[in-house]
Amino acid sequence: MERKELRFSIVIPCYNEARYIGATLESLLQQKYSGDFEIIVVDNNCTDDTVSIAQSYGVRVVSEERPGVCWARQAGTEVANGEIVISTDADTIQPENWLENIDQSFKKSSDCVAVAGSCRFGDGPWWGKQYPKLLFGLISLIYKIIGRPIYITATNTAFKKSAWTKYHTNIAQGGDELALLHDLKKEGKIVFDNTNPVYTSARRLSRGLVYNIFVTFIFYYLICYYLDRIFGRTLIGNAPAYRDSVPRRNTLSFAYLAVFLVLLVSVVHLPGHDTVVQQSYETFTYIKDKIF
Repeated sequence: MERKELRFSIVIPCYNEARYIGATLESLLQQKYSGDFEIIVVDNNCTDDTVSIAQSYGVRVVSEERPGVCWARQAGTEVANGEIVISTDADTIQPENWLENIDQSFKKSSDCVAVAGSCRFGDGPWWGKQYPKLLFGLISLIYKIIGRPIYITATNTAFKKSAWTKYHTNIAQGGDELALLHDLKKEGKIVFDNTNPVYTSARRLSRGLVYNIFVTFIFYYLICYYLDRIFGRTLIGNAPAYRDSVPRRNTLSFAYLAVFLVLLVSVVHLPGHDTVVQQSYETFTYIKDKIF
């Protein structure tokens, strides 16, 4: 008897997610979607009960010892059996019609290689709830004008495995979002659906608005992403895991470093690129060592 092809593989990277993973898996197992799909939890060096909790739900668990969310997503996607791989997070709740909506989006467009959705914060401060609405509202508007998204979130992105080559594991931040988007654009159409959000934990906002602007977004996301692409290697590494035990670092120091790195990203495009890159790298390393 011929084996029926699996439609979806949902990949969830995990590093000490015992507090959240149960609710995430419950929301996935309660999907109204009637087709076949698998859930792959990637153990990225968990030291808590994440793995045992995931196993209790009967989902597939694989291990990836190399630290970093891009390595974890890479490992999960490589072993995925589904025609379409869906990237999401371990602290995220998916509405019961989430999979069905993704499936319909693919069926509506024969040349579609990926479907990206938005995310919302399920709790947190008022500014945190407004931020994703503004961000994804703007992305949706631009998508309607130019026909392609300018950003995708790894909490809510589905892509055909045949269109995927790899994650950019040398990019600590954004390798599973901006870099993936860049690669998928070459393969075909990417649909952006702002009406099919997921709801993620607001723990990322626990350190306040200033920290999230200067450290989380400007420093660890935008600047780190572009520097990693410029130098072709990871310079700073992964952002600290959002746990209560992680000490708060001096936000002003990050702000100063962020300003320097903005200038650096601009300067490397001037004539004498190779010399500038080498000197900039040495300067950057010195400043980073002083701050960290």
